[in-house]
Amino acid sequence: MKHLKKGRKFGRVKNQREAMLKTMLGSFIMEEKIETTLAKAKELKIMIDKIINKAKKTQVEARKVAVIRELNNRLPAKAVKKLTGEFLGKFTERGSGYSRVIKLSPRKSDAAAMAVIEFVQN
Repeated sequence: MKHLKKGRKFGRVKNQREAMLKTMLGSFIMEEKIETTLAKAKELKIMIDKIINKAKKTQVEARKVAVIRELNNRLPAKAVKKLTGEFLGKFTERGSGYSRVIKLSPRKSDAAAMAVIEFVQN
């Protein structure tokens, strides 16, 4: 049974998996569109929606320091700076669903399912 088991393992130990997702999140925020495997894109979509919701709450100055500290643990410094800046202006009226995953044809070398993940533009 798979009760209370969430998240994908990607065949990696915890530290490697966290490092991979941290760099992917940073790249995704900075580039606003990346191409990766379908499983990684789906996991990234879940994480980015939570992070953007948390960053939207930084508009209240009292919580800003605490939220930025928490984001610094999960993202590279450049990505946090972009997230807490004017980047969130695109998502003010949107409640959720900040990114989309578009399936691509399989990769030639190993036939892995590929996808593009990008931010939704209003």
